Amino acid sequence: MAVAIMTTLFRKRFPEELRVNVLNLMLWGGVLGLALEHVAHGEVVPYPPFLTAGVEEVLPEMLTVGVPMTTVVSGVWVMALASQRIRAEVSRISRLGAVDVSRSKRNS
Repeated sequence: MAVAIMTTLFRKRFPEELRVNVLNLMLWGGVLGLALEHVAHGEVVPYPPFLTAGVEEVLPEMLTVGVPMTTVVSGVWVMALASQRIRAEVSRISRLGAVDVSRSKRNS
């Protein structure tokens, strides 16, 4: 959630081609999914004290679930950016006549 908040607050400072809005959507989707999971398991309740687990249970879960999830989501975002750039480069090269992309399109 911390990364989602930071990228949301500073999204105007990122260049347009980084598509930080896509990263934000993926991060907030993960936050929403984990929040629903916590409610479903009774870890978050609508009455005080709101959290049924103590800090000694919350911190390890943040480290074992939250950090890897944020890392994977960010990795997928980076791979999507790389794929987009590679596709654009192949398209640019094919316009120069150096690569025949029509054969790969017929096979797929």
